[in-house]
Amino acid sequence: MRPDRDFFFSLADAAKAETLPRFRSGLSVVNKDAGGFDPVTEGDQAAEAAIRTLIEARFPEHGIFGEEHENIRIDSDEVWVIDPIDGTRAFISGVPVWGTLIGFQERGRSVMGLMEQPFTGERYFADGERSWYFGPDGEREIKVRDCCGLENAILFTTSPHLFQGWEVERFAAVQERVKLFRYGVDCYAYCLLAAGHVDMVIETVLKPYDVGALIPIIEQAGGIITTWDGGRPEAGGSIIAAGSREVHAEAMDMLRQR
Repeated sequence: MRPDRDFFFSLADAAKAETLPRFRSGLSVVNKDAGGFDPVTEGDQAAEAAIRTLIEARFPEHGIFGEEHENIRIDSDEVWVIDPIDGTRAFISGVPVWGTLIGFQERGRSVMGLMEQPFTGERYFADGERSWYFGPDGEREIKVRDCCGLENAILFTTSPHLFQGWEVERFAAVQERVKLFRYGVDCYAYCLLAAGHVDMVIETVLKPYDVGALIPIIEQAGGIITTWDGGRPEAGGSIIAAGSREVHAEAMDMLRQR
C-alpha cells in the first residue's frame, strides 16, 4: 500500500522542525569533499534522521536511500529517496530556494514525491496521479505549460560551472537559443517548471536523491524528465526536464551532439 499525503506531510513537518530553526542561524558547516566544497550541516543530518525515524516506524519493510545516513533495504520493492536539504549552499547562504526532497519508488520507478520550502511555506506534491501546490497561494493542482518552441523557453540550471568537457559547449548552445536563462535555485527550479512558470531545467552530476522526489512532480504535472540520452532519470547523472515534449526533444538533440 502506498503512503498517503498525510504521511508525506508528517515527514515534511518533522524535517521542517529541524531545518527551519537552523536557517539563517550561523550554524556550523562541515565540508565532505577534501578536494572541493561539498557542505553538510547539522540541519541536513538531523532532518534526515527525523524522516527516517517516522518511515521505519510506519513502514519497517521499506528501503531508505538518503544522502546523509546509511542506506538500508534498497533492494526492496518500495524505497524512499531522501535529500533533507537540497541546495545546502543556498541554505548556508541564507537564500530561501533550498528544499526538503522526499521521494517514493516502486520497483525502481519514482511514483510519488514531495518538495518543501519551509521558509516560504510551500509544498509541491505528486500523489501518484497528479501534482499539487500547497502554500501562500492556496491549494491547487499544477500543470506544466507549452512555450511553443525553444526560442520561447525560460531555462534554469543550478550552475554552468558544473558542466565539464564537451557538456560545456552543448549546454552553451542550448542557452544561446532560449528566450531567458537563469542560474541557481536547485530543486525549486523543477517545481517552477511543474507549476508552469518556467520551461526547462538542464543539469549534470546529479545523485539519485537530488532528483528522486522531483521526477513524479514533473511527470504528473504533464512534463517530461530524462537523462540527456533519453533514459529514465532515477539514477541521476545528466538530466533534462521540460514542459513539452517538443522543447525537450529539440534541446536533447543539441545536447547529444559532440
